[in-house]
Amino acid sequence: MRELYPAIEPLVTHSIPVEAPHILHAEECGRLKGIPVVFLHGGPGAGCTPAHRRFFDPDRYRIILIDQRGAGRSTPHAHLEGNTTQHLIADLERVRVHLNIERWLVFGGSWGSTLALAYAATHPERVLGLILRGIFLCRDEDVSWFYQRGADRLFPDYWADYLAPIPEDERDDLVAAYHRRLTGSDELARMQAAKAWSTWEGRTATLLTDPATVDFFADPHHALSIARIENHYFMHGAFLREQPLLEQVDRLAGIEGEIIHGRYDVVCPVDQAFSLAAAWPNAKLTVVEDAGHAASELGITDALIRATDRFAERLTGHQNGRG
Repeated sequence: MRELYPAIEPLVTHSIPVEAPHILHAEECGRLKGIPVVFLHGGPGAGCTPAHRRFFDPDRYRIILIDQRGAGRSTPHAHLEGNTTQHLIADLERVRVHLNIERWLVFGGSWGSTLALAYAATHPERVLGLILRGIFLCRDEDVSWFYQRGADRLFPDYWADYLAPIPEDERDDLVAAYHRRLTGSDELARMQAAKAWSTWEGRTATLLTDPATVDFFADPHHALSIARIENHYFMHGAFLREQPLLEQVDRLAGIEGEIIHGRYDVVCPVDQAFSLAAAWPNAKLTVVEDAGHAASELGITDALIRATDRFAERLTGHQNGRG
């Protein structure tokens, strides 16, 4: 089993203003003349962590991590205005141009896979390849499975805690009920809702509940951005209803991809990965038989690192920059 590469520190950090008041935090690690790869975190709203640098060989990759609007170290924290999928796609282009990168490998998991697909469909000429984990097509049915009806039957005990902030007469539309609290003026109710929403995800993200994962999602700072931004996106169909991802896959013709998905993924059931693979002939699907959703699970980590190593072999000699 492959394990994460050794811990590394950023070589360069950037604060990149986009539309006011948003300022993006980005960092570069590894080898500045290496193969450029951009890491797209999940949520939306989860932000990047030091572990995310470690899916890539630092001797071969120029590793770029970006905290999306309102997430991680980007500011303002958990801010919803001017925060849509289309804004995030434009932000990726701003960062690419700012860093003087012609084309880059795009790596994303969960919501990061959603954004990676939307970005690649919009700017296929800028994509060297795609490595995607825990596919989230972000259709209404995918959101409903996890936040309204479906996953509750597998985790009724955890579901009870997710339901707790919402009165019974509002439970016919839980995303909308949470939205009222997460965007309301009652700070106590907002934080209670954020922790319940985010902890539900943390408890179910791994095949066997992992205390470290739960602690990350339950942390108040992370919980607020994860819950507010996820809920904001899901209230609006991830701003993709007019262009569902599967209807855009033809734009990926010529782009090679690796799709990695846990067989027992409850957050994003594996049928989404099969649907994407069926529509995208250039993609290789790997189903990890003893895993759930999280990139930290051993089998998924192994598959992801093997994928980044394979792409490094394919792309060796790629010239970074514009010349």
